Amino acid sequence: MRNFKKVVAMTLIAASTASLAACGSGSKDNGKKKITLAWWGGDSRHTATKAAVEKWKATHTDFEVDLQYNSWDGYEDKMSTKFASKTQADINQINWGWLNAYNKQANLFMDLNDSKLGGKLDLTQFDEKYLNQCKDSNGKVVAVPVSITGRIFYWNMTTFKAAGIEKAPTTYDELKAAGQKFKEKLGDDYYPLALNELDRTILMVNYLESKYNKEWVTDNKLNYNESEIKEGYAFIEDLENNHVIPTLKKLIGDGADSLDKNSNWIDGKYAGIFEWDSSAVKFQKALNKDKKPEFVVGDEIKFGDNKGGYTKISLAFAISQNTKFPAECADLVNFLLNEEDGVKEMGLERGTPLSKKALSTLDAAGKLKGDMVTEANAKVIANSPFQMDPTFEDQKLKGSTGAYYTTMQNASYKSKSLDDAAKDLVTAINEVLGSNK
Repeated sequence: MRNFKKVVAMTLIAASTASLAACGSGSKDNGKKKITLAWWGGDSRHTATKAAVEKWKATHTDFEVDLQYNSWDGYEDKMSTKFASKTQADINQINWGWLNAYNKQANLFMDLNDSKLGGKLDLTQFDEKYLNQCKDSNGKVVAVPVSITGRIFYWNMTTFKAAGIEKAPTTYDELKAAGQKFKEKLGDDYYPLALNELDRTILMVNYLESKYNKEWVTDNKLNYNESEIKEGYAFIEDLENNHVIPTLKKLIGDGADSLDKNSNWIDGKYAGIFEWDSSAVKFQKALNKDKKPEFVVGDEIKFGDNKGGYTKISLAFAISQNTKFPAECADLVNFLLNEEDGVKEMGLERGTPLSKKALSTLDAAGKLKGDMVTEANAKVIANSPFQMDPTFEDQKLKGSTGAYYTTMQNASYKSKSLDDAAKDLVTAINEVLGSNK
């Protein structure tokens, strides 16, 4: 049962000693009823969410909301422990893949059409096709989708222009040529693009889908063989060899736990990212303003004759089965996603919203026109023909010791051949798919 196995011993001990008040299932605090809300994100998302919650509390004076927030780094590991011991918060921001990885076995989240919610959550604001992706194995909607996201290129054009490049790359040849120009004009420490292990894997899949015009996984079956996947690793190696991306030895040696905190990104030495459209704001805000960075949304890069890449539900909100206050939890989620005061505070911090009311509110407030997140999201939807399979984000693959990380590191460090990297990845994916049956 995936992460449950690796944390079961720890969680059994924790469950036996933890107090009920700390279990995130609703309690009383200083005479007020208390519910807990958990999420991950950057500072701007934290600020927006806290402001929205304060507005909700202003009309619910008998409630306190315990806010449990952090950055993404290590967040899923912490949550997997809570899910295993069923001590999750009353309201949880969840990754879409968690419905398959955790809720499937543990029945963690409430049916959002349950009468206990008192009709407080207006699901009619969300397209049925997205609600269907948030159903459990019993066909119940157990999470409300917030936004759709996909990966897209972003460029710091200030650095590109310093290298004598006036236009961002839109073809594979232009991307490789940019790598050589960066090296010649700016020096060995400058790169057009920086990619960690997960970024590389997602871009590799994009490349292969562009070339072969077939989805990565369908009906619990990997559609690519070892030979084809080896071509993907060779593509990533080609980016390293042409000075488009730094090696993983170089990137890891920078000593930053995430790219937005990497001094080479902040100072413009790394001039591009391949990032979720809903997450790029933190990278923009991290740039050194003294260098007057021109941060822009890129266009699709043609890697083959077809469009590649996928979209997914970026995140969702789910209400714990253990909450003592289901109606109030539903009311708070509805406030954050559908009601004008909540929507205005939340803004676009979780991407372009799927809620019809939220879109209308933000449009009327002039928040969508000319907005970078909205522009990027439109490009992603136009250029990403596939939908991500939920097993793609399984921790055995995506975790810091998972196959995406180990195989990309082995290929970059040349500690294993590309044939072995491809074989190892296929083996790991098939193991995950086998356990998903």
